[in-house]
Amino acid sequence: MSKRITDVFFDLDHTLWDFDKNSSLTFEMIFKMNGITLNLKDFISVYEPINLKYWKLYREEQVDKAALRYGRLSDTFNALNVTVNDTVINKLADDYITYLTSHNHIFDGTIELLEYLKPKYNLHIITNGFADAQQRKLERSKIGHFFKTVTNSEMVGVKKPNPKMFYYALDLAQAKKESSIMIGDNFEADVMGALNIGLDAICFNYHKAEITGDIKQVNHLLELKTLL
Repeated sequence: MSKRITDVFFDLDHTLWDFDKNSSLTFEMIFKMNGITLNLKDFISVYEPINLKYWKLYREEQVDKAALRYGRLSDTFNALNVTVNDTVINKLADDYITYLTSHNHIFDGTIELLEYLKPKYNLHIITNGFADAQQRKLERSKIGHFFKTVTNSEMVGVKKPNPKMFYYALDLAQAKKESSIMIGDNFEADVMGALNIGLDAICFNYHKAEITGDIKQVNHLLELKTLL
């Protein structure tokens, strides 16, 4: 980096906390608990893009938390032509949130990276996730102590890429955008959201999506050691 960076902001889900892996393990658990006999791989392959669609709607304030939690399951069962009544769907939605943080796999290199960065920078989290769940994820994956501040969308009342999220996080961190950088996997929410307010950004492109333009990106977390 040519400029002096003092503060590094991370997204949590899909960036440090391995959401897809933990989510799959959670579905395996709650399906057994609720007598759902679907093939897990078939379910996950349909569920994941539907979940991403609902999170985009949630970021854009088109659905609320309850609609997200119910809709992503209902739409998946419908797409698989599996009949599950609303009572069971609501129970699964509740169980999913309850048990999601009983699995806390983090991306390869997370601890090594944070231990490398901690002496050099103030580290922070900016997440669109729900406050209670995100705090449990940080604690149970044993990475919470690395971070000076945590900003979540429920505190701010909006979600990334809304500029208010980033300005709130900068204020909470007592950091300046000119000496800060954002790292996250979501091109729209994390990268463009940050760049649009003049906050530098790096895309954690573990999914190896096609990214055009002059955007800094890494495919593995430890590659960040060469950039920071």
